[in-house]
Amino acid sequence: MDALREIAPHIWQLPFPVGHVYVVALPDGGYALVDTGVPGSAPAVLGALARLGGRPHDLRQIVLTHSHLDHTGSAADLVAATGARVLAGALDAPYIRGTAPEPPPALTPAERPLHDGITAQFAAAQVPPPSPVQVDTELHDGDTLPDWPGPVHVLHVPGHTPGSIALHLPRSRLLFPGDIIGTDPEGRRAVLGPFNVDRETAVASFRRLAALEDVDTVCVAHGEPVLGGARAVLGAATPQRDWT
Repeated sequence: MDALREIAPHIWQLPFPVGHVYVVALPDGGYALVDTGVPGSAPAVLGALARLGGRPHDLRQIVLTHSHLDHTGSAADLVAATGARVLAGALDAPYIRGTAPEPPPALTPAERPLHDGITAQFAAAQVPPPSPVQVDTELHDGDTLPDWPGPVHVLHVPGHTPGSIALHLPRSRLLFPGDIIGTDPEGRRAVLGPFNVDRETAVASFRRLAALEDVDTVCVAHGEPVLGGARAVLGAATPQRDWT
């Protein structure tokens, strides 16, 4: 999967069957990534970078919204190819580095068939576990990211994983929510992302993101991005009822 899609000025989506990647053009001529796809996605990501006019060494930052393999899976390969620095939530950093086991999700009955199906697909495709990768910068709530086009606020939004983060770009009115928020295939309905380690905390994180005022666009990793009217879409969501 290698079809680049411009979402906003300086921001493109690289869609994958599981776990979209977003590419951000930086003011210095370099690029940042939000997540990296499953293991084996690095060639497609580097190909997308080349179509934008970038070379491997132009990739400056890789921001991982959380530790799951469809987000971190190609980080080690991309770091080896580009020298990019990795940024991730502080509480997920040990899982990404491989120094602590990742906590399993507490699946609801409605989530289990979906989880089992995805797991079976990964097994059939022989998707390996993600290789550990060094986290150069541990991110905390209230941090800002350097060198992006406009301010970027880091939000700690636990529940999906202990250290999940979201990125809010108020000037662009854009949000990268990680897996706290998913959408339907049309991007018209927002739902709580499944497979959470703490469902109640994830619902609270969803509501925190839904309450942000400066958001028109939501760049989800699963589903279609919400392109305009995001506050209404998020305001109509009922995360407490999802996956029950």
